Amino acid sequence: MKIMMLLISAILQAILFLIIPFVWWLICGRKEIGFLKWVGLKKPIIKNKIRYVITFVFTIVVMSILSFVVLPFIDKATIATSQFSGHGMSALIPCLIYAFLQTGFSEELLFRGFMTKRLIHKFGFQVGNLLQALLFGLIHGLMFISTVGLLGTIIIILFTGLLGWLMGWINEKQSDGSIVSSWLIHGCANTIASIIAMFNIL
Repeated sequence: MKIMMLLISAILQAILFLIIPFVWWLICGRKEIGFLKWVGLKKPIIKNKIRYVITFVFTIVVMSILSFVVLPFIDKATIATSQFSGHGMSALIPCLIYAFLQTGFSEELLFRGFMTKRLIHKFGFQVGNLLQALLFGLIHGLMFISTVGLLGTIIIILFTGLLGWLMGWINEKQSDGSIVSSWLIHGCANTIASIIAMFNIL
């Protein structure tokens, strides 16, 4: 039953995160391209496989380091992965639903599928990708400002901003605009953070 509730919650969140991009597409982009391609939900075309793998692994490692650097300073009850705390392997399926669907898919649709592509279209890759990374970092930092203080917030903003930039880069420069790459990275990193909670590693 808990798995079903988490799945329903994840699907509802994905739908909620799709509303703004879908309405924007209806107004501005539907005559040019189908919605799924417009947000980058398409098969990635990898141009340089070695560079792609290095970027993919590096981004997951940076995300994992974030967990180990920041989590000790956060009240664990305030973060989403606390729902898996101490549950061990019994939480694996809920963890994967949370990591890949509820957060990974939803956030990648909104940030890299919608925001990044619109900002890059408006300002070019360098400025557009930097702006979406800053927004990604700020939103994540501000969520924890009351529990980690100013220094902790700055660290979270910098780390998540760097991750947002890397995910925008791997999508746009290494995957032919597909958000599947950042979705997989995001899901893997959130799975690692959830496993840390599942087994009370920190």
